Amino acid sequence: MNMKEGRLWADPETAARRIMEHARAFEPIQDGRIYIERINYPFIDKDGASPAEYTAGLNYAIEHDWLEKHESGTYVKMLQAGNDLFTREPPSEAASMRLT
Repeated sequence: MNMKEGRLWADPETAARRIMEHARAFEPIQDGRIYIERINYPFIDKDGASPAEYTAGLNYAIEHDWLEKHESGTYVKMLQAGNDLFTREPPSEAASMRLT
C-alpha cells in the first residue's frame, strides 16, 4: 500500500501561521476588516491547501486570539496577538551572550 506524503498544511498551527501571512498582506478596510476571501482564496488556490486544512487553520487562529471572525462570516479582524506574530524578533547573539 502506498502512503501519501504528509501535507504541508495538515498541521493546524502551520496552516494558521500561513493564513496570518495572507491576512497581513491585505490592507484592511473600514474598521480593520479583512474580507474572508482575501485569505481563503490564496491559501486554498495558490498554496494548494484543502478546505479542511483552511478551516482547521482558521479555527486555530481564532482560538488563539490571532483573528476575530465576524458573525456574518464575511470578514475577520487581526487581533493584537496576531500582530505580535510579526513583531517578535529572535534574540540577537550578543543579547543571548549577555544572559550567560
